[in-house]
Amino acid sequence: MLPATFKLCAAISYQHLRNVTGLRRQAAVAISQELSKLSCHSTGPGAWINQVRRRSSLLSSRLEERPYSEVEMSYIKQGEEALQKSLSILGDQEGWKTETVVDNGDKVLSKVLPDVGKVFRLEVVVDQPLDAVYSELVDNMEQMGDWNPSVQEVKILQKIGKDTLITHETAAAAPGNIVGPRDFVSVRCSRRRGSTCVLAGMSTTHGAMPEQQGFVRAENGPTCMVLRPLPGSPSQTRLTWLLSIDLKGWLPKAVINQVLSQTQVDFARHLRQRMARAVSC
Repeated sequence: MLPATFKLCAAISYQHLRNVTGLRRQAAVAISQELSKLSCHSTGPGAWINQVRRRSSLLSSRLEERPYSEVEMSYIKQGEEALQKSLSILGDQEGWKTETVVDNGDKVLSKVLPDVGKVFRLEVVVDQPLDAVYSELVDNMEQMGDWNPSVQEVKILQKIGKDTLITHETAAAAPGNIVGPRDFVSVRCSRRRGSTCVLAGMSTTHGAMPEQQGFVRAENGPTCMVLRPLPGSPSQTRLTWLLSIDLKGWLPKAVINQVLSQTQVDFARHLRQRMARAVSC
């Protein structure tokens, strides 16, 4: 049950300025074109992280007739917070320690942050183009239970514009039930510009999904997946997954830390198998 719980975070969205008035459509198009040009010139990890962080609000701007409600804006701000904090963590290259290295090159690193605790970072290459990986993780997220045996269900509770989602995730049952069932309610924020996609999230609350009897409501975030084409090989995608989680209840930290790195590696394996089956169909 413990590995299953962590994988719930993997399936892990934003769009504001919708309520800004007086902004002309021509100006928005011009800004978008300029930012797209900028994205083509950044190569190193620090460059794309800084670019997304600085430009996130502009990159997500849309002209809509109906402004967001106060509640919707609060979710949007939570998603933005998750994105900014995740990118800040990934942007700091100091202090990462190697947890696991697999023969195929998959690698898990970790570091301890004063305000977050221990976070884990998965670095893998998936032999599929970015569009296909993005579609599986974002467009088809409710199908994760079909290919990840540790996930029982991912359900979208609410969509806010194009890029923000509120989701509920539950773990699949595991033999022995070593750890009681966990579930999560998360706000998810996606960004996609040029050759970089960022999928960020964090725990939240939602009226449609109060705490469920028989489940411990765990918390995750800030968490983030970054997708980029592998340099020189656009048919392959480099995936970076930042994971932080609080399972609540009483669980030894040593057990949690031991399992997390393997959990991320297992997720990469399941994702590859899913993508391979999709291509062969």
